[in-house]
Amino acid sequence: MNPYLSLPETYIQQGIHPVAETANLYTGMGEMNGSNYTNYPPINQLCFLIAALFASKSIFGSIIVLRLIIILADIGILYFGKKLLERLNLPIKNIFWYALNPFIIIEMTGNLHFEPVMLFFLIWSLYKLHQQKWIWAAVLLACSVSVKLIPLLFLPLFFQWFVDYKLIFSNLKKSTVQRKLGWIAAFAGIKKIIGFYTITLATIIILFLPFYSSEFVNNYANSVGLWFRNFEFNASFYYIFREIGYQFRGYNEIAIIGKITPILTILFLIVITFFRQNKSMIQLITALLFGLCFYYFTATTVHPWYLATPLVLSVFTKYRFPVIWTIVIIFSYQAYANTPWKENLWFVGIEYVILYGFLIFELLKNRQYYKIVK
Repeated sequence: MNPYLSLPETYIQQGIHPVAETANLYTGMGEMNGSNYTNYPPINQLCFLIAALFASKSIFGSIIVLRLIIILADIGILYFGKKLLERLNLPIKNIFWYALNPFIIIEMTGNLHFEPVMLFFLIWSLYKLHQQKWIWAAVLLACSVSVKLIPLLFLPLFFQWFVDYKLIFSNLKKSTVQRKLGWIAAFAGIKKIIGFYTITLATIIILFLPFYSSEFVNNYANSVGLWFRNFEFNASFYYIFREIGYQFRGYNEIAIIGKITPILTILFLIVITFFRQNKSMIQLITALLFGLCFYYFTATTVHPWYLATPLVLSVFTKYRFPVIWTIVIIFSYQAYANTPWKENLWFVGIEYVILYGFLIFELLKNRQYYKIVK
């Protein structure tokens, strides 16, 4: 069965019950969930398959298996996070900002969000990259993308790790020999970054290949597009822009703003790729952190579990605003307490005022060490 070609509501309509509690599961997850195609990538689907194999048709048994997978992934993050911190000469205890955070326990192990599996491959990839084993790093990064798509945003930011393009320009005024050496080093770096991107993208394609069909491409694109065209939750600047838009148009602002915010994210990523120094691993991870947070700051939807990624990245930097965010994100839970579901924007406002206040404090405090754009 190809999971990308079937809808939960189809089973309900046809009276087919793949598991004993199909009707309860469908009702509990909601009609919107049942009427859209899955957007979980292949390795995430593999985790679901493992749960089905070990738990047969029991939802309770599947929950146990999925929780065990997430706990094992968190142990892997703890292991490779510790090793990477050691290599970066950073305090090993930093990894506990992630591992012992109640938010992680509640949202990941408790609510079965698979960010830990994605982050396990991502941290392992960064560790291998620091060991100069970039081929393995590329494969592991692809595995991370194949659990959740969000690490695709990071691809441009690896450029300076391989290519010192500033060295090329600085050698233009030097001797012929120095210029040649600079060009040789730059060319070697360009070959590596092309290889890194090629291996990463090829591995992703290989993992998706068993499910490929024209219908799959259309279904998957539509499901991913929902996050930009339809969903609104716990947004930051988007809600401000939406209110401004209402004053002029009065309706469907997401149709316009939802198309603009990805473009802004791409432009920001380009800026910090080429105009910020990302040569060391700490500088690179800091760029990953701010690149991702810029996307979340402008996104139409920011679910609580999204914060696992900025939280674990912050462990390797001087910034702790993601820790504060994992505390104030609890204000967003208020929406789920209402029947029907409804957000109170005062709670959203309090969340982001506290977050941005602490972020500005940290930027001012650390400006002598780091600059977002150098």
